[in-house]
Parts: sequence; structure tokens; C-alpha cells
Amino acid sequence: MKKKRKKIPADFKYLFWWLDFSKIDPLKSKKLIIVQVLNYGDFKHWQWLVKTYGKNNLKREISKIPKSEFRKQVIPLIKLLFDIKKFKYETRSAKIRAEKNI
Repeated sequence: MKKKRKKIPADFKYLFWWLDFSKIDPLKSKKLIIVQVLNYGDFKHWQWLVKTYGKNNLKREISKIPKSEFRKQVIPLIKLLFDIKKFKYETRSAKIRAEKNI
């Protein structure tokens, strides 16, 4: 029997206003989901992240994401809740160049 893939709850839709929400895959779009939820979600969204991906897996994923991806206001809370000692550092211009393959 095939395991049913989890979907993102409907109340997350406003966090992904620019995408076709029905096509977001929680496994394929994990980084995008993590960044959007941590930057713009509320406590229930954060709880869903932990329940869906697991705290240790989230910590590992967050530590791979450049600090510049997160809003300045949420970084202290991310550090506290996920016991992140140090974020990956990447300048914004380096990130943009990498995304454009320059």
C-alpha cells in the first residue's frame, strides 16, 4: 500500500501567496516552507513544522540555510527554540549570484 503524502494545511495558503498552493510538496519544497513559516508564520505554523519535519531535522536544515534568508526579528527566536549556535553566513550578493549561476 502506498503511503499517503502529507499536505500543507489550508491555513498556510497566505504564506505562499505567489505560488499555486495546491502544488507545493512538503518534501520537495522543504527549504521554502521552512523559511516562509519561520519568517511569516505564527506559533501554530511553527508547531506544524516541528510535527512534520522533527526538531532535530529542522535544526539540521536551518543550519544549512544562510542567515540572510531569515528576517532579523525572528533570528533570536530561531536560535532559542532550535538551539542554533551559528547560522551559515552568506552575503546577499553571493546568494543572488549563486541563484543566477553567475
